[in-house]
Amino acid sequence: MTRADLTLHPSFAVGPVDRRLFGGFVEHLGRHIYDGIHEPGHPTAGPGGFRRDVIELVKELGVTTIRYPGGNFVSNHRWEDGVGPVDQRPRRLDLAWHSTETNRVGLHEFQDWLDLVGSELMLAVNLGTRGLQEAVDLIEYANVPSGTTRSDQRRANGREEPFGVTMWCLGNEMDGPWQVGHRTADDYGKLAAQVAKAMRLVDTGVKLVVCGSSNRDMPTFGTWERTVLEHTYDDVDYISCHAYYQEHDGDLASFLASGADMDAFIRAVVATADHVRAVKRSAKRIDISFDEWNVWYFTRWNAQEGTFAIDEWPVAPRLLEDVYTVADAVTVGGLLITLLNHADRVTSASLAQLVNVIAPIMTEPGGPAWRQTTFFPFSLTSASAGGTSLAVHLDADTVTTSRYGEVPAVAAAATVDDHGTIRLFLQNRDVTAPATVTVDLNGFPAHSSATATGIWDDDPYAANTRDEPDRVRPRANETVAISGNVVTITLPPVSWTALTVA
Repeated sequence: MTRADLTLHPSFAVGPVDRRLFGGFVEHLGRHIYDGIHEPGHPTAGPGGFRRDVIELVKELGVTTIRYPGGNFVSNHRWEDGVGPVDQRPRRLDLAWHSTETNRVGLHEFQDWLDLVGSELMLAVNLGTRGLQEAVDLIEYANVPSGTTRSDQRRANGREEPFGVTMWCLGNEMDGPWQVGHRTADDYGKLAAQVAKAMRLVDTGVKLVVCGSSNRDMPTFGTWERTVLEHTYDDVDYISCHAYYQEHDGDLASFLASGADMDAFIRAVVATADHVRAVKRSAKRIDISFDEWNVWYFTRWNAQEGTFAIDEWPVAPRLLEDVYTVADAVTVGGLLITLLNHADRVTSASLAQLVNVIAPIMTEPGGPAWRQTTFFPFSLTSASAGGTSLAVHLDADTVTTSRYGEVPAVAAAATVDDHGTIRLFLQNRDVTAPATVTVDLNGFPAHSSATATGIWDDDPYAANTRDEPDRVRPRANETVAISGNVVTITLPPVSWTALTVA
């Protein structure tokens, strides 16, 4: 049995919890769009060919802002291909994922889908094969009410009112050699600054995200952020972070502690951004858009990549369809804890991705849709975390990991809303031992009830599949108790729990 003592106080706030923290990501990749969200022949298909069973699951998941259309896909994408009459749209080679893009779903159709799920569009522009003029054309098309060639083209294509896109990504992972149109930090920074200035001339209310490093292991990490921000600091609002985690060679302890790596990543990017701020003597603050994060078994993709024949360009092939376990869900919950603990600077984030592709939701053509294990920590956190993120004073036993050394056995984040309801999010990283957690709330008015729901299983590798879609579900933790203003709870090994104190 391990031990963790937590103390919370209303005076020690991290910052407000921005609802954009619970964003998602949809890319034209594999079966994400076609046979995922869009399947006109499916029994549940509604207007526009979108699967209503998937729509209901996305609504339950609780994603707010959804980043689109990529991802690597965007760096070879012509936005004009996805507007106008569907039967006249061109078929294009998608160089990022060696596929054929039919463009049956484009900007208008995707916004129609967003209207159905109740999420906000976060739009990425192509700075790989395209540049300033194309970005200006797109924002004119999307955001100008009427009276110009592009805005009137939008109206003729069926959308009278502007899309009103607020969040814009200036390219994607431009530091990566795999990216079509990959650039140096200096070249990308100059281009991004030009594009940002021009886009703001069209719409002064936009929020712009400049590309940070694709991951913390990139050889240019740190210097990339500094160089790019030296060019763009005055013109953008966010710098992006991307991070994916997987279990390596049975090292479950390190995998469960992935949040420690994400924490170090965020701190380093904040330090770099604030260094540029100091050098520029700027009063402006750059925040982080962590607009790609998840568990992704990318070594499996690396083994598969390049297996298509050079003359084979399939439509919507099965790519990156990871099956997630309880351990994966507990790790996703731990990453959410890290994001909440940095709510003062991480004010936008996107779980990558949503359907079929490294996703919390899976589908079969003509068949069912179901929730993967990773669905639950995200949906429970999105539904309950709000108000203000609180600093958690944590005194806990540690576990030893080969990747990150000694880390606390329990990870924790907390929020308090306007009604005084406290939500705690707890992860037990210990592979074998339960954890007894004591939460001191004496700085708050008296609370009288405490309930807890979480994810754990005797088999940490249990998963939901088409044949067993409900093998893993959230369960109530019956060990939670409250006495005075002290809450106690026992967490099973390899578990994630959402605790509500009211």
